[in-house]
Amino acid sequence: MAASTSSTHPGDPAEVAAGLSTGADTVGLPVTPVRDPAVEMLPLLEPAALEALTEDTGAPGMALQFARDFAGLWDQRHARLRNSVEQEDLTMAIDAAISLKVTSALVGGSRLAHLAHTLDTALRQGNLREAPTLLALIAIHGHDTIAELRRQHDLPSA
Repeated sequence: MAASTSSTHPGDPAEVAAGLSTGADTVGLPVTPVRDPAVEMLPLLEPAALEALTEDTGAPGMALQFARDFAGLWDQRHARLRNSVEQEDLTMAIDAAISLKVTSALVGGSRLAHLAHTLDTALRQGNLREAPTLLALIAIHGHDTIAELRRQHDLPSA
């Protein structure tokens, strides 16, 4: 990828988008989800994260409400991420990946936060070839994270 003279920092969405190849060879192809043992070594859910959020906010019910909102918004958040990557809307895809990374970490979803970080990094490097596999893993671990949040905190199902 050629360096852009107008970019203010490496990974700038405009710079990365200029170097992307478009077409069926990047995204949109069906991918068989493959579980990654390195990712599965991370805890699915770390209860200490919600405890820390409760301490940070000073409001005992706020962390649980955040977890409830996170679980309730999972389908929308996942669709936004998937659609933006499939449409190769790099700015929106990076924004969605960062949002997922941060919110997953706040609820203690270590695997999901790690995968979102990995996707964010790949997108910033213009590597859309990894995106289908990462999206498949995010779907698997996102579902598992939401199920575990609901189980551990007795949250309502969608």
